[in-house]
Amino acid sequence: MLKPRQHSFFLFGPRGTGKTTFLRSFFEDKKPLWIDLLDPQTEDRYARNPNTLAQEVEGSRGSLEWVVIDEVQKLPKLLDLVHFLIEKKEIKFALTGSSARKLKRGSANLLAGRAFVYHMFPLTAQELGSSFELDSALRWGSLPAVARMGTGPERSEFLRAYALTYLKEEIWGEHIIRRLDPFRRFLEIAAQMNGEIVNYANIAADVGADLKTVQSHYVILEDTLVGVLLEPFHLSLRKRQRNNPKFYFFDTGVKSALERSLDQPLTPGSYAYGKAFEHFVVLEVFRRNSYLRKDFRFSYLRTKDDAEIDLVVERPGLSPAFVEIKSAERVDERSTRTLERFRRDFGRAEAFCLSRDPGVKKIGSVRALPWERGLGELGL
Repeated sequence: MLKPRQHSFFLFGPRGTGKTTFLRSFFEDKKPLWIDLLDPQTEDRYARNPNTLAQEVEGSRGSLEWVVIDEVQKLPKLLDLVHFLIEKKEIKFALTGSSARKLKRGSANLLAGRAFVYHMFPLTAQELGSSFELDSALRWGSLPAVARMGTGPERSEFLRAYALTYLKEEIWGEHIIRRLDPFRRFLEIAAQMNGEIVNYANIAADVGADLKTVQSHYVILEDTLVGVLLEPFHLSLRKRQRNNPKFYFFDTGVKSALERSLDQPLTPGSYAYGKAFEHFVVLEVFRRNSYLRKDFRFSYLRTKDDAEIDLVVERPGLSPAFVEIKSAERVDERSTRTLERFRRDFGRAEAFCLSRDPGVKKIGSVRALPWERGLGELGL
């Protein structure tokens, strides 16, 4: 994921995705100055006197090459000093964050071009390797701590605690919202609507809030890295922005914890299983695109008569790909009918049906592939 250690960088990702563990391994042969802003005493020390950072760098007498600042969003004013030290002292920084909200509004723009930006996610199927189990990933997600746990009750307790930690530390503790209970209700409804086109007005009515408040809540979810928006596809970017997006939480297990469905098993062939499989594949697509630095752009397509394509993948230098995601163990013409219809309207597009069917098939102009092989064929 990261290039050789020659340039400062941000590493963003939700809590618990392994940023700190990764960096400790990444710098195992180095001795960076390590500043953990999750530690209350450390945060207080640097908040009272940000120039402590410059003093510690000066005190190293030239032996210091790297500084790691963990959860830098807790003290965004440090970035002004980071900027100075990169420019004048040639110190390199590794800056982690589980929220981009404060940084967007602070001075992070001063580091544009001076710090690369990377993201870390829950484990992909490739990272899990031989220990990957699809049904487990659909129900429990793939946060590293969850992947190490052996039983369902353990995983349930961890995910419930994780959801509470998000509310307590990322939202309430950072004073992002004024009232916690309406936001808590919003989270549950947003999780229930995961993967659906966001209807702000309906959600506002259910939560008991106004439209702008619900829209701002979705911005909070994006800024705190717990979800991604999938915009509607249109050849005109201006028109693309007019329609409502879909929203996907960053992890299937966390989504289940927020909607209080962890105790409900997923049965293959059920509607819930199909939605979980779609959610999982969409997340794999986003994660692999980020890690491979592909710059693919993703959207969904729905017509006025409710015909829908789950994913439209715009690939620089390649033809666009229309992708249907099916949880079926056997796909046939019924699974590809909508793809065929859209394929005729976009002559250059490739059409893929990704499913649990182990067979490789050509159904009309549609390539039906096992989901993991299909991701590879897409360039991921």
